[in-house]
Amino acid sequence: MNPILMSFILVVLPAMFAWSASRRAALAVSAQPEPRFSIEGDNLVKRLKDTVIYALGQKKMPYYKVAGIAHIMIFGAFQVLLLNSIVLWVRGYDASFDAWGVLSLENPFGKFYSLLKDTFAVLAVLGASTFIYYRVINVQRRMTLSGEGLVILGIIITMMIADMVYNGARDVLTARTTEGLAHFSIWEPAGSLFALLFQGLGNTALTAFEHVGFWTHSSLVLIFLNILPYSKHFHILTSLPNVFARDLHPNKLPTTTDLEGKVEREEPIGFAKITDLSWKDVLDLYTCTECGRCSDNCPAYTTDKKLSPKHVTLALRDHLFACEPTLLYKGTSAAIAEGGEAHRHEMHHADPPKDAYFTIDQIVELIPNVMDPDVIWACTTCRACEEQCPVMISYVDKFVNMRRHMVMMKNEFPAELQKPFNGIETNGNPWNMSAMDRANWTEGLDVPFMADNKDAEVLYWVGCAASYDDRAKKIARATVQLFKQAGVKYAVLGTEETCTGDPARRAGNEFLFQMMAQQNVETLKGYEVEKKKIVTTCPHCLNTLLNEYPDFGGTFDVVHHSTFLNDLVASGKLVPKNRLDEKVVFHDSCYLGRYNDVYDAPRDVLKSIPGVDLTEPQYWNRNKGLCCGAGGAQMFMEEQGEKRVNVKRTLQLLDTGAKTIASGCPFCMTMLTDGLKAQEKEDSVRQLDIAELLLQSVGAETTPTAAE
Repeated sequence: MNPILMSFILVVLPAMFAWSASRRAALAVSAQPEPRFSIEGDNLVKRLKDTVIYALGQKKMPYYKVAGIAHIMIFGAFQVLLLNSIVLWVRGYDASFDAWGVLSLENPFGKFYSLLKDTFAVLAVLGASTFIYYRVINVQRRMTLSGEGLVILGIIITMMIADMVYNGARDVLTARTTEGLAHFSIWEPAGSLFALLFQGLGNTALTAFEHVGFWTHSSLVLIFLNILPYSKHFHILTSLPNVFARDLHPNKLPTTTDLEGKVEREEPIGFAKITDLSWKDVLDLYTCTECGRCSDNCPAYTTDKKLSPKHVTLALRDHLFACEPTLLYKGTSAAIAEGGEAHRHEMHHADPPKDAYFTIDQIVELIPNVMDPDVIWACTTCRACEEQCPVMISYVDKFVNMRRHMVMMKNEFPAELQKPFNGIETNGNPWNMSAMDRANWTEGLDVPFMADNKDAEVLYWVGCAASYDDRAKKIARATVQLFKQAGVKYAVLGTEETCTGDPARRAGNEFLFQMMAQQNVETLKGYEVEKKKIVTTCPHCLNTLLNEYPDFGGTFDVVHHSTFLNDLVASGKLVPKNRLDEKVVFHDSCYLGRYNDVYDAPRDVLKSIPGVDLTEPQYWNRNKGLCCGAGGAQMFMEEQGEKRVNVKRTLQLLDTGAKTIASGCPFCMTMLTDGLKAQEKEDSVRQLDIAELLLQSVGAETTPTAAE
């Protein structure tokens, strides 16, 4: 071999990579600080465990079976062949190096490693070929198609085959030194097959093949490394730290402190410019694999809205890279990268003038310069994108942070949100109905109030929908009747209850949310509710009370009514006896499932009802369940475009052939009911909350309201 050439490869190529990587690192370091690891209660063990499970173990990859398995094969090959690459680099100086006999085929470990290496090399070729198939023949809409992807796949295949060629030629030459013939070896299946193929070649040709295979593999490994910082394959290096640094509490939004002070000082609130992103946000941008799983499962994107989570990430990344000279060297740079045309088109934002240059103070605002405002307002905050992302990129916090800037700093937001904002602030509900009417749903039920029953063990948090919406009131009435049947010692707040602030927070009105949070925490602490259990029928209330109120001094034991009712059934306090001989499908609420991991309890309640034939929509169930379209304050906004998220979800549920659609969220109930009406199925398919279905089976006495 050639020590001079190998020295060049091992010095120059790593040095080039170090320069490129240092620029990317400097860009991340220049971003806003974030105390990701210094927050009280941060769990280092969980971070390490998740890194092993999700990054090294590739847990989410099989969500898309064929593509996932193909990726695992390539990923595994790179891990296994790393040792082989190191050996080849040493052989550039000593052609006979075999790690002092450890990697010799005479050694048991050498045999095992050789078999493992060849097996994974073949698997990598198959995996890369699968992705070429998806890019050229069976083109996947979700994927970013580019020449770069094919080049990378070609490099991977070439690296693996080059190693097989090198081993095959080397085996034949080695055999000839002992006047023997190369033969197939189970311990070196790929290399020995190439040896059989090369058996008839002369020594000159064999030596040529040996050198071509050797230098191709040895150099391509480091050439590939140098491509990474400039391609989507940078995730090979950033996915492990990104998973390790992930938000351990994705079910809560980051809290902005000192809001009034920031407004007075005219400091940014949320994300106005690319300079407002934190180092973890930048790491997210680096780590995007462009696989498109996020967009493929996004309710907005799949109903032809302007939002594509993947292209939001790519647009932000391209803009960040374009701003690099300004951010790092305080120089000037083009406002948006020349290479970002595709993402500009996807994100529907205006192109800047081709000669637009700026200083750091002139960096353009993200909205509308990098993306159209409709993009951020289309998000339902369902977290389907985050659930699907194999490298744990966060999206919802970025959308909400951009909304915060638009709402709180620019006072620019969809006109339909003005009513819920005013209603929450004035009357404690987004419909702006009288606060004095909040307890009207209790008519005729003799519901106990906390003011008169401070020793109650359970506080039933009704929520705005079940307090004001005529249809949702039936959920509250069914729930309290089940409580009475089971002998639960409960009470409600009545007119002392007010909106948790969830719609305001998801819509970007952080100030209004914090005002509601502080008010509610004060009320709950006044009744020492931290010593009681809170039961709520609304998953949005559940998530806010349980996961977000601790930031405001309110740590409570909160459960969804499906969990509480299931416990009552399991303990024998509620006994379902009336049969329901019907096929039933359960719709997973995003804030119940993906946000709080409650999937089994509502299903177990339904299974406890005699005669129920519980079915599931194909693919779109549990953690992959499609959003109803109401989250993220979409309940109070006009939906973009002609296609409706709730209709798409309703059709998925109807495809199961179920005659009853069960739900566990009053917002979902409204959206699904409207979906049934759109399909003219409201008379043939029932839409009921699990509490209503359980009440029918338990047979508790019902009392109609005036509205009914």
